Amino acid sequence: MTRLADILLRQIAVQGPLSVADYMNACLLHPEHGYYTTRTPFGAAGDFITAPDISQVFGELIGLCLAQAWLDRGAPAPFILAELGPGRGTLMADALRATRAVPGFHAAMQLHLVEASPALRAQQAQALTGFAPQWHDNVTDLPDLPLFLVANEFFDALPIRQFLRSGDAWRERVVGARDGALVFGLTDPIAPPALADRLADTSEGDMVETCAPAAALAEHIGGRIAARCGAALIVDYGSEISLGDTFQAVRAHEKVPPLSLPGQCDLTAHVAFGPMARNLACAVAPLTEQGAFLDRLGSGPRHGALARGRDEAVIESLVRAHHRLTHPSEMGQLFKVLALYSDDGPAPGGTGA
Repeated sequence: MTRLADILLRQIAVQGPLSVADYMNACLLHPEHGYYTTRTPFGAAGDFITAPDISQVFGELIGLCLAQAWLDRGAPAPFILAELGPGRGTLMADALRATRAVPGFHAAMQLHLVEASPALRAQQAQALTGFAPQWHDNVTDLPDLPLFLVANEFFDALPIRQFLRSGDAWRERVVGARDGALVFGLTDPIAPPALADRLADTSEGDMVETCAPAAALAEHIGGRIAARCGAALIVDYGSEISLGDTFQAVRAHEKVPPLSLPGQCDLTAHVAFGPMARNLACAVAPLTEQGAFLDRLGSGPRHGALARGRDEAVIESLVRAHHRLTHPSEMGQLFKVLALYSDDGPAPGGTGA
């Protein structure tokens, strides 16, 4: 039994069961035992691999897409280039390398990173030497300037709540205790306002997940973009609406039971993009599959250029990377791109139906 598990069991004994959201918050962000506050989870030596670890082309195309969106809006200066949850800084380093030839882009740019982990901030500083990034705990702390933002696999770690359809009501899934162990349970029937419209498209026993922080964050970013101009690319795995239990834990690249190792594994859930995109102040492009997005931006030719003149092992590695990022059986279909943008220019390249 881990120390965080003991803390949670004591809390449950005093206060009652935790929502899945409260459990996620504790496991990921506890100041002493939280997953993101105590370790570096990315890469082959960590617990999971993200798109920037697979290929430099991913970050390059993201950077060029945002740079073109900046040009399409008259190249405002100064402007904020921001990333939410930058990991080890790999995506942003690739994006900045690819955009150094875009006239005026780096000169007008102020680089801002939203990152809570001191350990990851140190790695980001090393990866982005020479660019003087500024760090923030929250996106609301970003300066009031035109905003061009990327969030790759950030929204999937925001805390969710889970509800099981029960007649014409819902029971919330909660985390309780039995015989000294953490276990799932259900509340009495309730009628959450956020699920009032989901009785029409669900059946008895269906599970629906909600993520109020995701909706609030998208609303804030959309408001900033509408007021000051800009664009945002939100890249994550998920679908238009939530249906089914997608709450998962990953440790050493393998799925483990979500309650088994609190604080020692990554906890995520599929992103429901539809609720995030509703009633935003800015324009929203149609949800785009990652494979289509990257292919439209030139992932194939770029990987081909990198392979030119290289040995067989490197060529095979680049072919595998392109396939993994874009093929429907890999990341190409499950991962989506939600693009937010000010209407003083077109939607970011690669997005749309």
